[in-house]
Amino acid sequence: MARFDVYPNPGAHADTTHYLLDVQADLLADLDTRIVVPLRSLKKFPDVALSDRLTPRLKLDGAEFLLETPKMAAVPKRILRSPAATLSQSQQDKITVALDFLFHGY
Repeated sequence: MARFDVYPNPGAHADTTHYLLDVQADLLADLDTRIVVPLRSLKKFPDVALSDRLTPRLKLDGAEFLLETPKMAAVPKRILRSPAATLSQSQQDKITVALDFLFHGY
């Protein structure tokens, strides 16, 4: 389990929010929870104007997803099975900017 790994969403909203992105520091691997941010399919998302800084668009397997940063949550580590992907450094940078914007306002 590592920061920026992407996991299939085992929850009830998996049809619109296909994945959960792990954003927790690897240093905290001994906790029984992980902090995740939902990745929502843009195909199933209304066409609304959102801050790219807070909710950047990310590519995964040729499809575009919205990082729903404000919907970040802790989930039990046991529900995150095998990662589907690990995001690239450029996408990791966008995620870090979104988290900084959420917590610090810049």
